[in-house]
Amino acid sequence: MIKKLAKCIGEYKKETILTPLFVGIECSFDVIIPFLMAFLIDNGINKGDSKTIIIIGILLIICSFLAIYTGVKSGDYAAKATAGFAKNVRKKIYYNVQDFSFSNIDKFSTSSIVTRHTTDINNIQMAFQMIIRMAVRAPLMIVFSLVMAFVINIKLALIFLVSVPLLGLGLYFIATTAHPIFERAITIYDKLNNTVQENVRGIRVVKSFVTEDKEIDKFYKTSEQIYKEFSRAERIVALNNPLMQFTVATIIVLLSWFGGKEIVINNLTTGEFTSLITYALQILMSLMMLSMVLVTIMISRASGERIVELMDEKSNLTNKENAVEDVKDGSIVFDNVNFSYVNDENKLCLKNINIDIKSGETVGIIGGTGSSKSTFVQLIPRLYDVTSGSIKVGGIDVRDYDLKALRNQVAMVLQKNELFSGTIKENLRWGKEDATDEEIEHACKLAQADEFIKTFPEGYNTYIEQGGTNVSGGQKQRLCIARALLKKPKILILDDSTSAVDTKTDSLIRKAFRESIPNTTKIIIAQRISSVEDADKIIVLDNGTISGVGTHEELLASNEIYKDVYYSQVKGSKKA
Repeated sequence: MIKKLAKCIGEYKKETILTPLFVGIECSFDVIIPFLMAFLIDNGINKGDSKTIIIIGILLIICSFLAIYTGVKSGDYAAKATAGFAKNVRKKIYYNVQDFSFSNIDKFSTSSIVTRHTTDINNIQMAFQMIIRMAVRAPLMIVFSLVMAFVINIKLALIFLVSVPLLGLGLYFIATTAHPIFERAITIYDKLNNTVQENVRGIRVVKSFVTEDKEIDKFYKTSEQIYKEFSRAERIVALNNPLMQFTVATIIVLLSWFGGKEIVINNLTTGEFTSLITYALQILMSLMMLSMVLVTIMISRASGERIVELMDEKSNLTNKENAVEDVKDGSIVFDNVNFSYVNDENKLCLKNINIDIKSGETVGIIGGTGSSKSTFVQLIPRLYDVTSGSIKVGGIDVRDYDLKALRNQVAMVLQKNELFSGTIKENLRWGKEDATDEEIEHACKLAQADEFIKTFPEGYNTYIEQGGTNVSGGQKQRLCIARALLKKPKILILDDSTSAVDTKTDSLIRKAFRESIPNTTKIIIAQRISSVEDADKIIVLDNGTISGVGTHEELLASNEIYKDVYYSQVKGSKKA
């Protein structure tokens, strides 16, 4: 884990090295100052030697200034190193997530990925800063202070030597006991993040069903879990304070007791005794720093493991060597395809799928909820890999294509497609980055979006809120269709993406497809028979298998499922 995270230091190696270097220099001045103070008291103040007072006073000012300067520099370098480290970690895991297949994302969940990008990275950034500063300063101060204590008086220095290892063992016990609890608490953050994400995204549903109290209760329970886990861990960590205070108080008492005796027999001067007390306080502060570092490392260790887990995750969809870059046409062949989300032949979502779709055909897909319609089309751009069998696009197995090349020629419009914060033009140019205004307007006319866009005061420069919350469901779907058309794909997939538009607009969109993109293979998943009845062929899916294939007339004569759907909709429309 440490080696993998350390690679993210990258171009900030210089700052990472200079930080502990300046910390070390700062420590040396902090240790010299008490020694000079002792010399000033014993040889200047006690003897009334003004020359010694002036010289040592000047040296103290210089040492203090240099200690401040090196401290500031170490802080500056540490800020750059840790911010850069966090930036590189964030970049590395974000770039890796972009390569994930849908199954990789399903494995972690969206909320967990967000938590790892935010809370977990903040934790390891804080730990990294402490490691290159406090974790360097504290041991150096302890060692330097102990060395100076031995230089002053060996007998009294032994008090430090005995107490420090005992305190270290106590801190180690605290760290190893608290770590598993922190680890559990951080995983609950995923659950909390998921609760907040769902609530904010579905706030309209929450308010319309007046379930605010239920959502608040759900949030409270998760938050309470985190509170209990962190409280338990903090109670254990809190033991380090009384442990340190007891140790340091004991050191001070023993120093005062034995130091007083040493002064009486002239084995110790007043100045030396003062410096020993200062070194005792420096050791105390250093031990407190170490305890803070340990607590932070305990918390960040779990975060680091979660981040490395995300770094190590490799997409199960990879390009073959010498992958095919050119998609010849939009023909699609399913050859005995079976598919399972968990890659288990006993838990298949699609079973024995065999279908041949010619380039330029319009294909409708009808089926009940849970019949695997969306799963069927998601295999075409290789969002998932088949469990067995093969899918060919343009005569070539989709696994032999370069992923980007394949997906550039397959445009998907989902029922719950996303619009992003930005203008309408910026959203549409996701389909084609360099699209001209004329191309954008043409695509919108085909998608029946141009008319409503021009009613907005800003037209195509109208700002779309995140998720497209300031446009209606039908408008959002039409914008997404226009975005897909800008790609000029060989295959266009509409996954129930005209469900929010009226039947007249739906008919106009299909008419525009027939007239303007006749060579593009069009696959339309729909709940309304009217949306697919003029298709070249219609596939009826039932529980992951093909129940029937044919034209509207053929299926009406031969397929019971299709007949039931058709007559239920015809009767419903007559009653209406």
